[in-house]
Amino acid sequence: METSFMGLRLSSPVILGASELTSHPDMLKKAEEQGAAAVVYKSLFEEQIQMENLYHDEKISQYNDIHAEMVTLHPDIDSSDIDYYLVKLRKVKESLSIPVIASLNCVNETSWIRYAKMIEETGVDGIELNLYQIPVNFDLDATAIEQHQADIVAAVKQQLSIPVSVKLSSGYTNILHFAKRLDEKGIDGMVLFNAFFQPDVDIWHENHRRAFNLTHKGEYKESLRYAGMLYGRVKADICSSRGIQDGADVIKVLLSGASCVQVVSAAYRHGMERIGEINREIDDWMQRKGYNQIDQFKGKLSDSVLNKNNTLLIYKRAQYIDMLLHSDKLMEDLEW
Repeated sequence: METSFMGLRLSSPVILGASELTSHPDMLKKAEEQGAAAVVYKSLFEEQIQMENLYHDEKISQYNDIHAEMVTLHPDIDSSDIDYYLVKLRKVKESLSIPVIASLNCVNETSWIRYAKMIEETGVDGIELNLYQIPVNFDLDATAIEQHQADIVAAVKQQLSIPVSVKLSSGYTNILHFAKRLDEKGIDGMVLFNAFFQPDVDIWHENHRRAFNLTHKGEYKESLRYAGMLYGRVKADICSSRGIQDGADVIKVLLSGASCVQVVSAAYRHGMERIGEINREIDDWMQRKGYNQIDQFKGKLSDSVLNKNNTLLIYKRAQYIDMLLHSDKLMEDLEW
């Protein structure tokens, strides 16, 4: 069941991904007990740091008109959110025996570097750069966005000594090209893909509302496709995310070329016990198939492996055309 990601040895291919769950030490301990190979601590967002700074400035401004001799008065400011986050992260690392990976989501390059270095000092085993960014500028093209993000990754990687992975969205014009650029920057891992919070509208109150959307079975397929195309063509390890619900899902992405998976929605729905169930399902399948280790079948159905025999691949457009041409057979099966 052993595998590796970001150069870290993992006891199984199942990682508990970043979420509100991973901010609770008791949940993390339970995940470890259920066989999680690593945990990704809840993401630190630049926006929450900015809000803290605004709050700090507001508190300070209360004393602008106080006489300079009144030196015993100080603004009533609670401990810094970033300090609190770092203390909790350090305690989590000290309490667990499995690797702890931090997650960071920023916008400005200086913020990425500054907070990544602060996170490294907590003793975590690695850091995940969450590149989730919604396009809001009509005049910024894809090339400029990708260049900005690649520069950030390179700058952070250069400043840190711990392994660095990048969590990507699937919305790039050519994810393969961008993944190759990041690989050339020396990143240690890629997580495919982000599961976004999507906006929604309340039609009765006619306002926007926040929607918390758990992923569903089958949503791993885009990750499966690109894991299969990247395996053997990039040095970075690949981790599949989004829609991993059971052991069969994990086996599929491992066969395609992923080294591990991140589980979040399944843990929300079924509790941390689901991690243990997934591991047992993988182990049972491996025994039935006669595999002694994951490396014996990892990437077996990847593009780079199957292409050696000039096999018609599911990753190619030809398979898509074939499915369309034989859609009548599919309709017959459905009717039956």
